[in-house]
Parts: sequence; structure tokens; C-alpha cells
Amino acid sequence: MMRVAVVDDEPLARRGVIARLAAHPDIVLAGEYADGQVALEGLREHPVDLAFVDVQMPTLDGLSMLAAFPAETRPLGILLTAHDRFALRAFELKAIDYLLKPIDDNRFADALARARQFHQWRQAGQAAAPVPENGMADDGAMGPVRRFSVRIGRRLAFVEAGEVEWIQADGDYAVLHVRGRRHLLRESLQRLAERLDPQRFLRVHRSAIVRIDCVAELQALPNRDALLRLRDGTPLRASRTYIDALLAHLQPAR
Repeated sequence: MMRVAVVDDEPLARRGVIARLAAHPDIVLAGEYADGQVALEGLREHPVDLAFVDVQMPTLDGLSMLAAFPAETRPLGILLTAHDRFALRAFELKAIDYLLKPIDDNRFADALARARQFHQWRQAGQAAAPVPENGMADDGAMGPVRRFSVRIGRRLAFVEAGEVEWIQADGDYAVLHVRGRRHLLRESLQRLAERLDPQRFLRVHRSAIVRIDCVAELQALPNRDALLRLRDGTPLRASRTYIDALLAHLQPAR
């Protein structure tokens, strides 16, 4: 179970997040706040695992509220805002995701999946995971998957996660792209998105995940999607619902 708080001065926005959370039986709503300062005091007294936090609020904004917690006790944060200019600051605070209002349901589900992932790793101390026959870490292991087992003819080969450049959905399967070679896994893209290291891999489309350091170029398209070009020249389309998180990861550290 994951204890969650919702911090937003807009009642409709709070209700929208809470309604979405109600569909997830592993979530416990442990706090609802309409003011940043009140939330800071409440969360210090009643800690939670994850907080959905509006960036702009009276008395104390959401970013300052999160920054007031020491890093070791700061709840996992998913930021809510109608503006994209806060993205870099969000990731400096190690917020795990960034949702633009109005909230897209698919992006909300992705953000919550990332939160579960981080929460499990915190609880387990990022334990290392063995690699079973199907190519993924055991369900009981809580660390990010470090390598995959793939079949090449009658041989079982191992691919390090750090060598994977991007991953493509293929129905209920996923295709690993590694230095010009393709490896088929009997796993869904959603399952992979939940087990890969989110600091290195990011979903950019419902059918694609990229290793962030493989992105060489980004070109905006008229509908707010973007065309990515990887370092090996591969073109990929990035959906507009993922662009802000991707840009924040691509920004150089300051």
C-alpha cells in the first residue's frame, strides 16, 4: 500500500486527482490540503509516501513546500501545473513526474506507475534483481532491471539494460533495439516501463521508450508532438503528453 496526499488550492483539481486515485486499490488517501503551508505542517506530522503537489499556491508554493523537507524524508512528488516553465526546477528537486493541467488520464497512470516503482525501491533499498527465463527481474525483486535474457536461436544471450537504446511495443510483446539488432521479449511495454530505471529510460509514446542519453535531437511538430532523432539516426515520434518530462530530463545540469 502507498500513502498519498493531494495538495492543490483548486477544489476541482483536488477532486480530479482523488477520483483517479480511487481506481487504484493499493493507494490510501492520507491527506488533502488546499494550502502549501498547512500541507507542510500536516505532512511533517503525518508523513506520506507520495504527494501530488500543485506548483502555484497561496502562502507557500508547491516547489518551496517540497524543498522544505530534507531529501531523506521528502515524499515522492508528482507536480501539477498549467505551465511548463517549472519543469527543470521540478527535476532538480527530484520530483518523479510532472503533469500538465488538464491532466491526461494516460499520463496520470504512467506517473502513478513510476511512483509505485520508486516507492518499492525505497522500501527495498534498491535490492539487485536476478534475471529469470522470461527476461525480466523477479516480481519479488524491487530494484530496476539491470539486464535481459533473450533467445537467439537455441542460445540464451544476455543484454545489459544500459545497452538498450530504445524499446518498441509489438502487441503484447516488446522489441529491444540494441546497436542495430532487435530482440523480442514476452513482456508488455507497460510492464517494462515500471521496471526500468526512470532516471535513464523514459516513455515518450504509448508505443516507445527511449534511453534518455540516446536522444540527439528534438524537433517540435505543429500539434505539439515532437520528432526525436537518436544518436544512431533512428527517428521516433514523441507524444505531446510526454514532451515536458522529456525536456526536463534533457536539460543540462546548472
